[in-house]
Amino acid sequence: MYLTFCGGAKIVSGSSFLVETKKTKFLVDCGIFQGEGLTERNHQPFLFDPKEIDYVFLTHAHLDHSGLIPRLVKEGFKGKIFSTPPTRDFYPLMLFDAQGILEKEAMDFGKLAIFSAEDVRESIKQFETFDYGKKIKLGRELTFEFRDAGHILGSAIIEIWVGEGGKKKKLVFSGDLGNPPVPLLRPTEFIEGADYVLVESTYGDSLHEDFKKRKYFLEDAVEETVSCGGVLMIPAFALERTQELLYELNDLVKHRRIPEVPIFIDSPMAIRAIKIYKKYSRYFNKETAYLIESGKDIFNFPNLVFCKTKAQSKKINDVPSPKVIIAGSGMSQAGRILHHEIRYLPDPKSTLLLICYQVRGTLGRAILDGAKEIEIFNEKVNIAARIRMIKGYSAHADQDTLIRWIKKIKDKNSIQKIFAVQGEEKAAKTLAQKIRDNLAVNASAPDIGDKVEL
Repeated sequence: MYLTFCGGAKIVSGSSFLVETKKTKFLVDCGIFQGEGLTERNHQPFLFDPKEIDYVFLTHAHLDHSGLIPRLVKEGFKGKIFSTPPTRDFYPLMLFDAQGILEKEAMDFGKLAIFSAEDVRESIKQFETFDYGKKIKLGRELTFEFRDAGHILGSAIIEIWVGEGGKKKKLVFSGDLGNPPVPLLRPTEFIEGADYVLVESTYGDSLHEDFKKRKYFLEDAVEETVSCGGVLMIPAFALERTQELLYELNDLVKHRRIPEVPIFIDSPMAIRAIKIYKKYSRYFNKETAYLIESGKDIFNFPNLVFCKTKAQSKKINDVPSPKVIIAGSGMSQAGRILHHEIRYLPDPKSTLLLICYQVRGTLGRAILDGAKEIEIFNEKVNIAARIRMIKGYSAHADQDTLIRWIKKIKDKNSIQKIFAVQGEEKAAKTLAQKIRDNLAVNASAPDIGDKVEL
């Protein structure tokens, strides 16, 4: 049996891992490449023949895990795509939006889009969904089970048993692991034993601040900006980050811990995603489920304004400051947040609050790294606003949480090898070293294209 790292190795994006046995070939994730010098990889040939792939196991709907599936289908993949039900429902929301952006970018550079809306529609037909905790047998050789990753609604750790009889090997793919405790979801599940583990390493070299403080940091950011008469801009991913912020802001408003100011959700995708969240309340943690059962709308409160249309978005400009604007995208690469950044980044009274991981090469990363001037829509934008970062709202586990999660696996039986993936080179190497030093387990940070025998 062989494992090939087709993406997500010493980089955060492009998650894609190929497993080949004598009888079967399957992928875990097929994500898009994002960030500095990486987008060209989306046009390069796959490291395998899509026609030969039997199955795709999808950990969750974020584009860096799902974004090349339509291209895979376009180039001949006919097999099943396995996911949880929420992931299947989020997938078209993410991919139709991405397809429009990618098509526009391709036209700007005189290229053909890597996939069409029709390819997205065809890929949706190939989904088959299963809830957490159900062992599913595929023929005689493969068995798999989804476990709750606690990253976004429906995100999954995937356990896969390969082989027959006493020759079975257990592979665990962490996907993206959550940063518990979180406002909405249940904690990340621990796994009992494995032969090989692929573990994310986005924050493999760093620690988050105390989770109890993140709401206070949010409260401080609102109060500070309001007291200055400015605008608080929060670039946020449509899935999970926006919903978590609404939950937290709801609580702050309810207990009168922040001033009464307009709070705008300027993200059509996030608004549509809320409907899916309401559909799957059974996936929430006990506290959130109780609130919903008691009749409370956790995604709505006084002074909250949803802006679905462009006209509604433009009207935000007519509302005098202070105000709060939550808009996509989380790394300021696209979406409506860019229009607000053009308008308010030059304002020293305003604040840009970053709560998502900023991939190297993105506009958000440049701002976080201290850029004094950026370019948006071919326009030079001076940065005079305050720049703040709250890591506690990250949807990714930090180093300590990752080590605890791996230790639980090791405690059940010895692990033959761990691969630190889905992190920049420094983070992946640091986590692999930490695993070797603290847990005495063989661990490495592979490169894209590496192929290992298991």
